[in-house]
Amino acid sequence: MSGRMEEFELSEKCKQGNNLARRELYELYSGRMFGICLRYIGNRDVAQDLLHDGFLKIYASFDKFTWRGKGSLRAWMERVMVNAALQHLRKTDVLARTTELEGIEEPYEYPEPSDVEIIPQKVLMNFIRELPEGYRTVFNLYTFEEKSHKEIAQMLGINEKSSASQLFRAKGVLVKRIKEYLRVNM
Repeated sequence: MSGRMEEFELSEKCKQGNNLARRELYELYSGRMFGICLRYIGNRDVAQDLLHDGFLKIYASFDKFTWRGKGSLRAWMERVMVNAALQHLRKTDVLARTTELEGIEEPYEYPEPSDVEIIPQKVLMNFIRELPEGYRTVFNLYTFEEKSHKEIAQMLGINEKSSASQLFRAKGVLVKRIKEYLRVNM
């Protein structure tokens, strides 16, 4: 890590508003944070704007950050970024337009976990990115942020049944895409 600040030092200097530290923070984490934005938003240009806004929020709310050991800075930044993405989705009213789904279709078979492992991470992330916005949001919160349907419902202002059915549909779409990919590429 020569020339680079340690995570704790970096967080302290960012707290003091040090621009060099802020730049370094951006360089260290922007790739990962952009991945989060893209996962929620799906559109590269909008995700890029969101990344920018998210970092401004991170810089502005450093007084709320508490160091809890290695990795705590990144975890906190990810939370701020996810909240920025959700705020954006709420503002554009995307979530309100995702209607509740009645009647669940026939069960589908899940692909083998080993099948999923064969698929490059990038391809999988693309599949997630291409999900309809409502499905994608619920899938991300449930899978990556490990939120319950109750928590998701509160965060998005939808009911739990709607959250569960959107997760179900999202998985259905992903399974289809994975099977298709394996058929073509394997």
